[in-house]
Amino acid sequence: MNEVRRTAAALEVKGLDVYYGHSHALQGVELSLDAGVFSVVGRNGMGKTTLCKAIMGLVRVSGGSIRIRGEDITRRPPAHIARLGVGYVPQGRRLWRSLSVDEHLRLAGGIRSGAWTVERVYDTFPRLAERKGHGGGQLSGGEQQMLAISRALLTNPQLLIMDEPTEGLAPVIVAQVEEMLLRLGEDGDMSVLVIEQNIGVATAVSRNVAIMVNGRINRIIDSVRLAADRDLQQRLLGVGLHAGLEPDVDVPAAGAETRPAQQPARPSGPIRIYISNPTPPTRWSQPVPIARIEAAARTLSTQVARLDETARRRREPVTTQTAGPPVVLVVGTLDTKGTELRFIRDVIAESGLRTRLVDVSTSGRPTSCDVSAQEIALNHGRGGSAVFGSDRGAAVTAMADAFANWLRRQGNVAGVISAGGSGAASLVAPGMRALPVGVPKLIISSVASGDVGPYVGPADITMMYSVTDVQGLNSISRAVLANGANALAGMVKARLDQREAKERAVDASLPAIGITMFGVTTPAVQKITTDLRDDFECLVFHATGVGGRSMEKLVDSGQLAGVIDLTTTEVCDLLMGGVFPATEDRFGAIIRSRVPYVGSVGALDMVNFGAPDTIPERYRGRKFHVHNPQVTLMRTTVDENERMGRWIGERLNQMDGPVRFFISEGGVSALDRQGQPFWDPEADATLFRALERTVRQTSNRQLIRVKNNINDSEFASTIVSAFKTLFGRTGARRRMAR
Repeated sequence: MNEVRRTAAALEVKGLDVYYGHSHALQGVELSLDAGVFSVVGRNGMGKTTLCKAIMGLVRVSGGSIRIRGEDITRRPPAHIARLGVGYVPQGRRLWRSLSVDEHLRLAGGIRSGAWTVERVYDTFPRLAERKGHGGGQLSGGEQQMLAISRALLTNPQLLIMDEPTEGLAPVIVAQVEEMLLRLGEDGDMSVLVIEQNIGVATAVSRNVAIMVNGRINRIIDSVRLAADRDLQQRLLGVGLHAGLEPDVDVPAAGAETRPAQQPARPSGPIRIYISNPTPPTRWSQPVPIARIEAAARTLSTQVARLDETARRRREPVTTQTAGPPVVLVVGTLDTKGTELRFIRDVIAESGLRTRLVDVSTSGRPTSCDVSAQEIALNHGRGGSAVFGSDRGAAVTAMADAFANWLRRQGNVAGVISAGGSGAASLVAPGMRALPVGVPKLIISSVASGDVGPYVGPADITMMYSVTDVQGLNSISRAVLANGANALAGMVKARLDQREAKERAVDASLPAIGITMFGVTTPAVQKITTDLRDDFECLVFHATGVGGRSMEKLVDSGQLAGVIDLTTTEVCDLLMGGVFPATEDRFGAIIRSRVPYVGSVGALDMVNFGAPDTIPERYRGRKFHVHNPQVTLMRTTVDENERMGRWIGERLNQMDGPVRFFISEGGVSALDRQGQPFWDPEADATLFRALERTVRQTSNRQLIRVKNNINDSEFASTIVSAFKTLFGRTGARRRMAR
């Protein structure tokens, strides 16, 4: 996050008056937005859209003032306001029917330069990339809203105003917009004013919410309190919950005294409660599909109340989504493994943990569960049509994507367990990998005795061999499945028991940082960790492809406060076909998270292969060094170093956080030193020049040449000093709660 302190509020509205003829639409509105996302809610006709138009100069202001970053923009023309850095997503989208998606974006992209480019928009909204040649009138409502938001983002505004951004959108698209608003708020470079009628979205993205009543800001209220206080919602906004839809967890209003709620007597057996309208109907509502009603049905039993999370998002206070009772997900293909999965669920439930049974089958057949396959499928970008098709391979891939998307939106997952064959493991593993490291994840499968790398990847997934096939219950399968269920329950309970103690001790804990190492950069890493161990918890990752991915997964999970990427050798294997390759997303987590980053050219002199007889024929005659009988190193050439320098430099250019990248002129590894087998000053110099030509240096992004070899103690001391400076300037108060 950008920690630069701003001296003026992003938006300051004082005493704003707007008339439509004799009608007083805005009556002395007072509003201030310093940073992040701020929501304004209210019933129709309360003046919310008029407020947006007044800020953008689209209606005449009769009195009061509007300031953007301290500059008075009252009565300025809209074009001038846009050039000052104010973006606008109007209600109703306002697209040109005759212009294609790409033409819309290229037109908006020329107003202000910045981090948002057309290419970044296509990466963020792949659906727009697929539809780039279609006209505005040919898009669905969700696609039109994506385009309207993207058009505003391409102006690279300092303040973004969004008027009813989720109006008329499908639940999956609403969730995507909500996630984007959260990311924009966390980035810190852009402040966002959201005008919304969807209480769930408004309270999820904003810490405080302003309520407009009759052209005035009636009050500004804590979003948690508003989300929890249904009476207040009904009184001020005219919205509320249908009878019988009580959340499982009651959150008291801020400052209010907690009173025990009377619990109705529950029947002894499980029952299902069906609601014909899972969401309050409007004049535009269509009949609710049977699958949606089934998915939103609530299951009550004597032990636990289960409610599908997607339906729950619209009903529960926001705190219960992120800090509600922890739940263990039992996930699998219930159409074929229902007996086994319910057995696992019952074992876990007997331990006292809350469970939720999730179906990810692709047959389309209805099953008895807490979260149906149809509801999971809605989380795919193309909906159920992408999941329930005749091509089983494509269906499994699509369901895996949908489940991963659904799982990312669940905030109280204490653990995940699954059982099945290779198909079931392929379905659930991508979602498990998306969860933070530390959340217990267990797959019981017949494929667990072979190569589990494709399933586990960089995550901490535990795989357990099922011995017999997961097909019916017998003496063996009962023992194995029970062991797996109890193992997960034990992991979950131990983690929950430790959480409170960790939270109490978090202020005293050291921030964790990631450091990449290879055998030929070990001396430097040892010196760096020794010098930093009093101030940081140093986590060292072996740069073997999966090591770099594991480190970046922790960065994405928010569990690393910074990175010293001393050893970037995985790029060599990626580009030249070695056995320890990075993925194309190498450095992606740094780009997304903007954590302090100190990098270097460690071990870019070598490509890794196995035994000598495994080296590809095209590399015969190159310079090799046999590290051991199973590892052969190949020296990179001048051309390869040119290519690597450009590749790394292009990724460094995408990093908006603080970056220092060090070039060790005395060699990039223990083998790349005068007198050693990989010493090649010409190849190194080509690498360094390619980096310098490619990297756009700024005050925040710098390349620094150091005359030492990468393993010299002076070089390590320089790295340590640079990292301490960057971390102290950008985030010394960060503490990782693990």
